[in-house]
Amino acid sequence: MDPEAARTARESLDLAFHMSNILETGLDRHTLSVLIALCDLGLNPEALAAVVKELRKEPPTPSSSPMPTPPSVP
Repeated sequence: MDPEAARTARESLDLAFHMSNILETGLDRHTLSVLIALCDLGLNPEALAAVVKELRKEPPTPSSSPMPTPPSVP
């Protein structure tokens, strides 16, 4: 990435992060960056917002286990 493009991308992320803070989304800079990158790849922003909302409904508990593994097929 050329320096001018990198500067523009950084400024855009700074602006989006500032807006995110004003709207009190609770998104950190890294998460916001990932969401923007996913939108740039063509993912639906409304679908991503729904996923973020769903993930925030139930905070992980210390006793919760990682994603269950599917049963093995003989």
